[in-house]
Amino acid sequence: MIHVYLMPGMAANPSIFEYIKLPKERYSLHALSWKIPEPAETLEHYAQRMLEEIKEPDPVLLGVSFGGVLVQEMAKFIKYKKLIILSSVKSKAELPKRMRFCRALGLYRLAPVSLARNIDTLANYAIGDRLKHKVELYQKYLSITDPVYLNWALEQMLCWEQTKSKKDLIHIHGTSDPVFPYRYIDNCIPIPGGTHAMIITKCKWFNKNLPKIIEN
Repeated sequence: MIHVYLMPGMAANPSIFEYIKLPKERYSLHALSWKIPEPAETLEHYAQRMLEEIKEPDPVLLGVSFGGVLVQEMAKFIKYKKLIILSSVKSKAELPKRMRFCRALGLYRLAPVSLARNIDTLANYAIGDRLKHKVELYQKYLSITDPVYLNWALEQMLCWEQTKSKKDLIHIHGTSDPVFPYRYIDNCIPIPGGTHAMIITKCKWFNKNLPKIIEN
C-alpha cells in the first residue's frame, strides 16, 4: 500500500482533492489540513509540526500551490517515496515579477488579507449566475480565513528563500496558470490549458497519470 499525503494550497481546505480517485487496492489518500501558525513561527518549524500528521513510512508527499512549498520543506526532514508539487514553485526564482516586487518593498505586510475573510459578505451581493458560481466555489474550497494564518502564509510564500530544489522533485504545472505563470517555471510536466485550480478542473488527467508518475 502506497500512502499519499495531500497538502492543499493557501487558504484551501482538503476538499480540493475530492475528485482525486486512485485505485484503493494500491493507494491510501490522506488529505492534510492547515494548522494555525504559532507566534513568529518559521516555515521550517511549521513543516516539522506538519510531519506529526505523517503516520506511514516512505510516503508520497503532494502539495498544491503554497502547499507545494510546504511539502518541499517537509521533505527535508523525512524519507519519502515521491515528492510532487502542482501549480507551485521550486524556488524563489520562479516567483512572478509582481510577487518579487511585493517582497522587495515589503508590501505583503499591507496586503488586504481581510478580503479573504469576507467571502460570505460578497456572496450576499453577488449578481449574475457566473459570479455567484465563483463565489460558491470560493466558499467551498477557500475556507481557511483566520487572519493570523493568512498573514503568515502570505509572508512565507513571498519570502521563501529556497534557491535550489531537490533533484528528484516532480513538478506538474498548468500552461494557463495566472498565479504562477508558466513562463517562469523551469523543468516541469506541462498540462496544456491547466489553470491554478487544475487539481479540480483537470482531475481526470491526475487520476489517470498520478499512478504512473508515482510508480515510475
